[in-house]
Amino acid sequence: MSTFDLLANLPIEVDGYTLEGLRAEVSSGFDRLSTVVHLTGGGLEGVGEDVVYDAEDHVALQEAGAVHAGALSGRFTLAEFCELVDSLDLFPVAPKRDVSRLYRRWTFHSAALDLALAQAGQPLWKRLGREPQPVTFVVSLRLGEPPTLDPIERRLSRYPSLRFKLDPTSSWTPELIAALVATGAVDSVDFKSLYTGTIVDQPPDPVLYRRVVDAFPNAWIEDPDVVTPETAVVLATEHDRITWDAPIHSIDDIEALPFPPKMVNLKPSRIGGLPKLCAAYDYCAEHGIGAYSGGQFELGPGRGQAQYLASLFHPDTPNDLAPAPFNQNDPPAGLPVSPLAPAPAPVGFRWEVA
Repeated sequence: MSTFDLLANLPIEVDGYTLEGLRAEVSSGFDRLSTVVHLTGGGLEGVGEDVVYDAEDHVALQEAGAVHAGALSGRFTLAEFCELVDSLDLFPVAPKRDVSRLYRRWTFHSAALDLALAQAGQPLWKRLGREPQPVTFVVSLRLGEPPTLDPIERRLSRYPSLRFKLDPTSSWTPELIAALVATGAVDSVDFKSLYTGTIVDQPPDPVLYRRVVDAFPNAWIEDPDVVTPETAVVLATEHDRITWDAPIHSIDDIEALPFPPKMVNLKPSRIGGLPKLCAAYDYCAEHGIGAYSGGQFELGPGRGQAQYLASLFHPDTPNDLAPAPFNQNDPPAGLPVSPLAPAPAPVGFRWEVA
């Protein structure tokens, strides 16, 4: 039986939904907005978090309100409800980026999963027959412009066991790279070659690639440019440690990669729907492809839900799912360290964050 088959026939009763806006300044240097969908039915509630990156899309959604409350009200199976969500235009104004449609679709699917499980009186792990495991995590960081070791040192001074996923940029100097190597704390590097028109774009830079690939011989290499000849040659012998994130929205995207991957980043929001996500988990398991997951600067329940899924499907990989306070410019003392202890709620699809 497929993973989604274990969930598809869950009954769900929906009365409507409300929206809650969240906002915070995060470590990548931007003002993060997100929107929590509170899906209600039968006196219970399910939650999901919209992690669309463009602030205008959140403002438009929150100003429009729960325009689909009537269409989404009624009694369904979870599979039927997900199909109904997919048939609706969830954006009152066209989104700035096409991928945002997937993010918002996941918001409603995850809220529905939470509500259906709450109404059934079951936690997700029991429904799937998978025991939650401690979740290994890394902290994802950019080092500023000009880049410095300070963001790493501040965190390691409080949390000496932290591991990091870093975004190399052309401004990284050999001295900075040497200092990073000396920390012994870098598990992944993300070249972000597939982003365009964002604040994190990094054009292909063969000098940077050579310095980083040689300096971190055991680190995973996420989203490098393997097409431009000058960077492709640097990576020619490194394919077994190349992973992919930005292009992965479906099984088709995994199959379309330039070479069979050993590891992929399965972000639930980027996959964009519960049936598709479950199918991707099953596909990777069947084909011997490792998986990990990444955060989207969630401010509400979305981070915990991603941690929950990681605990069930890929707990031991370098999940970019550090507790959300690590995204602050100056993370406070007292945060949990890796691996995160399992914290599923008694019912539903929620991770009980300390």
